Amino acid sequence: MHSSGKVQLAKRFSEKFGRHLQLLDVPGRQWILIHPANDALPELESCIAPVTKLTGIGKGSQSRMAFLRVTNLVYTAFARNETIFITIKNKTS
Repeated sequence: MHSSGKVQLAKRFSEKFGRHLQLLDVPGRQWILIHPANDALPELESCIAPVTKLTGIGKGSQSRMAFLRVTNLVYTAFARNETIFITIKNKTS
């Protein structure tokens, strides 16, 4: 995503990732997901992966642990019928 903005999140389930999150209504884009990945280049195709610690450019550690923390918070909010947003910022924003 090249621009900054506030984007709504939705629950999603797939065989590949199990329970994860999807960004909705991103102009010119679809299927931007949030799922675990420690190395962006081989593991992500325009998706977002939370990590516990950055270890290099496009790399991090303990993504599954960070992902579980995020999804537990977000899915708890969904259970309360809350609408959840993520704010995307450019490096210069």
